[in-house]
Amino acid sequence: MNEKTLSPDLLRRMHAYWRAANYLSVGQIYLRDNPLLDEPLSREHIKHRLLGHWGTTTGLNFIYTHLNRAIVERDLDMIYVIGPGHGGPGLVAHTYLEGSYTEIYPHIERSAAGMRELFRQFSWPYGIPSHVAPETPGSIHEGGELGYSLSHAFGAAFDNPDLIVACVVGDGEAETGALATSWHSNKFLNPARDGAVLPILHLNGFKIANPTVLARLEPDELRDLMRGYGYEPHVVEGHEFEPMHQAFAATLDRCLDEIARIQAEARRGDAAQAKRPRWPMIVLRSPKGWTGPKEVDGKPVEGTWRSHQVPVATFENDDHVRILERWMQSYQPDELFDEQGRFREEFASLAPTGRRRMGMNPHANGGLLYTPLHMPHFHDFAEIVTTPGDHKAEATRVLGRFLREVMRRNMTSFRLFGPDETASNRLEAVYEASPKTWLGEYEAVDIDLAPDGRVMEMLSEHQCQGWLEGYLLTGRHGFFSCYEAFIHIIDSMFNQHAKWLKVTRQMAWRPPIASLNYLLSSHVWHQDHNGFSHQDPGFIDHVANKKSQIVRVYLPPDANCLLSVADHCLRSRHYVNVIVAGKQPDWQWLDMESAVRHCAAGAGIWEWAGRGGDDPDVVMACAGDAPTVEVLAAVMLLRDYVPDIRIRVVNVVDLMSLETPDEHPHGMDDDVFDDLFTRDRPVIFAFHGYPGIIHKLTYRRHNHDNIHVRGYKEEGTTTTALDMMVLNNMDRFQLALDVINRVPRFAGEREKAAQRYWSDIQRHKLYVSEHGQDLPEVRDWQWQPEA
Repeated sequence: MNEKTLSPDLLRRMHAYWRAANYLSVGQIYLRDNPLLDEPLSREHIKHRLLGHWGTTTGLNFIYTHLNRAIVERDLDMIYVIGPGHGGPGLVAHTYLEGSYTEIYPHIERSAAGMRELFRQFSWPYGIPSHVAPETPGSIHEGGELGYSLSHAFGAAFDNPDLIVACVVGDGEAETGALATSWHSNKFLNPARDGAVLPILHLNGFKIANPTVLARLEPDELRDLMRGYGYEPHVVEGHEFEPMHQAFAATLDRCLDEIARIQAEARRGDAAQAKRPRWPMIVLRSPKGWTGPKEVDGKPVEGTWRSHQVPVATFENDDHVRILERWMQSYQPDELFDEQGRFREEFASLAPTGRRRMGMNPHANGGLLYTPLHMPHFHDFAEIVTTPGDHKAEATRVLGRFLREVMRRNMTSFRLFGPDETASNRLEAVYEASPKTWLGEYEAVDIDLAPDGRVMEMLSEHQCQGWLEGYLLTGRHGFFSCYEAFIHIIDSMFNQHAKWLKVTRQMAWRPPIASLNYLLSSHVWHQDHNGFSHQDPGFIDHVANKKSQIVRVYLPPDANCLLSVADHCLRSRHYVNVIVAGKQPDWQWLDMESAVRHCAAGAGIWEWAGRGGDDPDVVMACAGDAPTVEVLAAVMLLRDYVPDIRIRVVNVVDLMSLETPDEHPHGMDDDVFDDLFTRDRPVIFAFHGYPGIIHKLTYRRHNHDNIHVRGYKEEGTTTTALDMMVLNNMDRFQLALDVINRVPRFAGEREKAAQRYWSDIQRHKLYVSEHGQDLPEVRDWQWQPEA
């Protein structure tokens, strides 16, 4: 605390800069008029609805001010990620002070009138959110939901060798599981080729109404915890302004020197031989609501949970108005801003300029840095299909070979992410291009590990999602492979990213970024050894609830369709693409040329599988690889049961094509939909997921009342593949019975069909129970075209 890194003049000016940011932050929370306090403050100047979070903001402003000093002195390329995203007024204030805000929003002038608009828009109808939202320049992390800051920061630093990401972790946020896991990201950061992350654990002691866990640890216990995570913690604590400025400046310099030393040492060697260093971090302990009111109505506020949101919450009496006025005047706005409301140059000159401003750093606006992937031709990886159903293949293994070449051609801008499931999901061919990132210790049994690997595996879906989001938001490309049932772990993270994409679509100054691409494998219908816990296709429903401009869901029926869909998704921008495909050997239906046409259309009639041309008795539809097999098996049964039956088979690969075009850009118009599904014939639809989503997507269609959907209905166990279908009434026997029951001219066949169905099911159940596998006729089934 006795170090004097800052000269007296620099200290004075930095303290003034911090005061200015604090003044603007308070003004945003409270004021709708009188921004410079040119007249005595009154109730008419104060907003009716007080929304915002003061408690964390002043600490964030303190850090930002000091980072600015370091950026200028060292010419750093730095962005700022803050976990306590509720500190939005601080980030808005700083980008306003440095000029970034006015450049992007010219109507928010650097004047008294502009300051009034700045204040009024905050948490105001049709204004800006209180979080560090997409509207905030320099933000890649909203922080409205806590827990993801550190994984976003590391994702941004991967393959960005000159970038430093200063990441503030709030002590409330630090209690989340996602954040606790993300401390381990330092084991995956290669100092020879990646940038650096400087974590700043901000301990202000309280959440909304409770103390925080880390703030109440003994100092040695907290230091040991951070060292156990692999960091070297540097602690700055106190509340007196001058000693805190000096201590933080000195500590920041030590950390930046250490980062530079680590990187220089690593870059003298080979990235493939890099060792894991002990990266520095800062623990900043400061009062919650620092510089705010000490007490209100006789109750302590600064340094307590009462300062978390709005320290002065009501203005029913003049005493509260006077408290707010004294609080804002304590920052001496006349000294900070001139008569026109401009930030005085003496202080404004402390900020970086141009792209070095954290509000204008292009890494915080990844679309500016986006370059397309150099793609191989996916046709070169085609599965050779001579006739439909002539052989089986593992679709995701075929995809793995394609992704291997994508990685080889994009060795600084593409990574594969997954929670220890790359090989399990049959994508291990990517290891031939690059192994898994690992900077820890090695044992003789280890395989496919290297410090410079590009496959990111950690057994935390949160971590993989956060890394990938940070990587995408800074202009790069990625692919996330996960077991279908457990992608739900990141439901909430997906929500936040989808909302970010939705909002930024309306912002011309934020160009589109690469899409977030999911491959969901090890899916519900092939979980015969893991059982009920691994059986859940509901992520489809979750995704489909989001804005149609953002989400896409694909259910390729075979390997060639999977290749076509994956190529399309990797080339796309600003979407969330969900691909569901099994990893088990399964029948292949379409040659590559047919697969491309089919995927481009989104859905189509498989003429080779049906009979009856334009006058079918029934439409049998399917979406998903396993349902497709059951539909085709049912077709073969029906040809024997009712020799003169006329069947149309429709396969759907782009799920959102079922919606009307005014609901989703991929939606078929009504004429196309009617051409596929007819306007009046029964439709038996076998669907990969929960049946309700098909009805939701098609409820406005002419023939909706005739659509009967079979899908997963939350029945499962450890059993055979066909028995999973039987448990959920989507097996070939049930589908064939559904057809007979729903086609009017087959009314006379229904009693015999029902008896046959129950006989088949009983035979199936007895065989499965005795032999532990499906009937020979099921195991050996293969599509047979009509003679």
